[in-house]
Amino acid sequence: MIQVLFFASIREALGVSDLEMDAAGLATAADVAKSLAARADGAWHKVMGREDLLIAVNQTVVKADHQIEDGDEVAFFPPVTGG
Repeated sequence: MIQVLFFASIREALGVSDLEMDAAGLATAADVAKSLAARADGAWHKVMGREDLLIAVNQTVVKADHQIEDGDEVAFFPPVTGG
């Protein structure tokens, strides 16, 4: 199992702050996002299908191709803007 966390506008759009997923068949952080985007609710596809999401695995920001393992924590953040 992996723990998945959602922050800021992602959490608001999905109406959930965290969930657990079976890690079987998920090799990368991108696989987690794709699996979540495939959920029946259109909001999941709209939010998790974005390519500009920031991803952290075990509290370290990673690229989408980062390998995940059973027991990992995967967090999704919206893109950061500033000035």
